Amino acid sequence: MSDALPGLRFLGHSTVRVELGGRVVLTDPVLTRRVGGLTRVVDLPDPAHHSGVDLVLLSHLHGDHLHLPSLRMLGGRTGGGPRVVVPRGAGEWLRSKGIDDVVELGIGEVLRDGDLRVTALPAAHSGHRWGPRFTHGPQAPAVGHLLEADDGRVYVAGDTDLHPVMDTLGDLDVALLPVWGWGPTLGPGHLDPDRAAHAVERLRPRLAVPVHWGTLALPGLVRAPGGAGARMRRLLVEPPRQFASAVAAGGGPTRVAVVEPGGRV
Repeated sequence: MSDALPGLRFLGHSTVRVELGGRVVLTDPVLTRRVGGLTRVVDLPDPAHHSGVDLVLLSHLHGDHLHLPSLRMLGGRTGGGPRVVVPRGAGEWLRSKGIDDVVELGIGEVLRDGDLRVTALPAAHSGHRWGPRFTHGPQAPAVGHLLEADDGRVYVAGDTDLHPVMDTLGDLDVALLPVWGWGPTLGPGHLDPDRAAHAVERLRPRLAVPVHWGTLALPGLVRAPGGAGARMRRLLVEPPRQFASAVAAGGGPTRVAVVEPGGRV
């Protein structure tokens, strides 16, 4: 492990700016006011926080993770777009949408960019663009990523449930773990606060940062009167705090940083 933590900023949902190994990495960028039928319920990210990006890591093809309008907003180190890393099998589809600098990375494969090493890891989550019930259209296995350099090791879980590889990573400085979603319930292939705390017990990072919460929602539900609206409004703020409490109750060595969207860790 390194003595200092990597540079991290949570931009909302699953979007995190990671500065490691002399590179700027952006995970699953969602940078606009609307994402399909979902509305951003917090401020838009400061453009400075998604500038100068070298690598974009896409965990899977769902529209709140592979968001084409957000990808087209990014400028890279040479004035064009940054290199976009996608699960193996998704490259041709993404190139057909006008994103040219695409690299496919299959589970277990490694990409080196300067002093940064990126390894694709399994994720327990649907990899179909339109969700688990569809059989037509683009599909590629969902992945997480392990980022390694002399200044740290960061696990980016993507969207996932618990899986066996979590027991094998060891010596992590940071784990970015999803703790909720954008609706009132979670389908299969997700971590809720308690299951994310179980992930911490298996990963044992120095620091855990809850992501995938508090950013996107169905606008009508957020404004709804009565119990349904009140529950949705609570779900925009409570999951990371429930996660932090569950980790603390476990008595392990991991610290939790609950950071509001837009905030630096």
